Amino acid sequence: MNDWPEGWSDDNRGPRYGRGSAGAQPESARVMRQVRRGPVPPGPRSAHGDPGPAAPPYAAGVPQQPSYVDGQGHEDGYDSGYNTGQVYGTPGGRGPGAPAGASTRSPRPAPNWRRRIKWTAITLAAVLVVTSIATYFWADSKLRREVDLSKVIDRPEGGEGTNYLIVGSDSREGMSKEDEKRLHTGGAKGKRTDSMMILHVGDNGDTLISLPRDSDVVVPSYQGSTSGKVYPAQGRHAKLNATYSEDGPTLLVRAIEANTGLRIDHYVEIGFQGFANIVDAVGGVEIDIEKGFKDKWSGADFKAGKQTLDGQQALAFVRTRHAFAASDLQRTKNQQKFLAALAHQVATPSTVLNPFKFYPTMGAGLDSLIVDKDMSLWDLASMFWAMKGVSGGDGTSMNMPISGSSGGNLVWDKAKVKTLVDQLNNDEKVTVSGN
Repeated sequence: MNDWPEGWSDDNRGPRYGRGSAGAQPESARVMRQVRRGPVPPGPRSAHGDPGPAAPPYAAGVPQQPSYVDGQGHEDGYDSGYNTGQVYGTPGGRGPGAPAGASTRSPRPAPNWRRRIKWTAITLAAVLVVTSIATYFWADSKLRREVDLSKVIDRPEGGEGTNYLIVGSDSREGMSKEDEKRLHTGGAKGKRTDSMMILHVGDNGDTLISLPRDSDVVVPSYQGSTSGKVYPAQGRHAKLNATYSEDGPTLLVRAIEANTGLRIDHYVEIGFQGFANIVDAVGGVEIDIEKGFKDKWSGADFKAGKQTLDGQQALAFVRTRHAFAASDLQRTKNQQKFLAALAHQVATPSTVLNPFKFYPTMGAGLDSLIVDKDMSLWDLASMFWAMKGVSGGDGTSMNMPISGSSGGNLVWDKAKVKTLVDQLNNDEKVTVSGN
């Protein structure tokens, strides 16, 4: 019977002590450094006490077995090598021939903080640039550039600074019957102007001027926005908001320019639904109401004091006029006050730096804004920051100067209006006071 494992034969067995050994004895301590030969025990002493020849520790023919030393170099124990890493070179172990206490592991390099900070800054800058570009194109695609000011004829020369005409219309566009009931708007067809303001942006302070909707104006000659036909002036008088009803934004701009001599550079319009949506998206607007009032027509029911208005309440606040003696003038003051508070609320870090507020607010506003064809996002941002500046006391807020009334229409003070327009065209500080 062959006692060797399967696959072994007498021919390849040879004079081996084991696989990989070249002789009948184990590999010596010279090769296996953790193995040493133990001392040979002395033999029996002679009668005189002299040591005799060393007695073999094993029977004849049996090779002397090695003794094992522990990891500390002591010969009274056995070390498998797992404690010190001598056998397998585990971290902290020493290789063959290495001095005591030496380690073969390279020290871990210190982190390069300058490099890390540099790449972190580059990554953040790249993310910011990509996000800004994406936001710009997203916002630009939402602007409704529907008003063509090139159709306005006989325009006055432009002055210093930029003039924006900001219009709040009573458009029910996109509103359901439930929305009309909730917002107390009714279901009137068509569009009329509920508020009109001129915002002048210049280097010597910004000026916000409210134009009462009942302002008396002379209807000038104009070119039809859809027909292209030129209608000659007939000297007829009308309320300012009636010109909007007659032929939309282009005739409104034409009437303002003809009756003031001030060139309008950009046009911005927002309807009921969009206005309410912006207020709700920003989480409501805090405002201090000096005196409480009610109005069944607008749904207003306010007490005096500081309070936060939601979209429905805000719309009622800026629309109310039946609750006041000087109905239109008080309403324009309320509109200016609320728009200032809204601009301040939108520009707070809690809105600008919070994407869950910023994007819904931007979306709600841009979806409902109607602007002229030359309006850019930069122009819109400039208008917004100027409104915020006026609300913070860095500019002037006023009503158009009124000298009296005629047939229910408010008549502008021509002398004051001329001085006001001259100061705006020259981008000078406004000294004229309004009503």
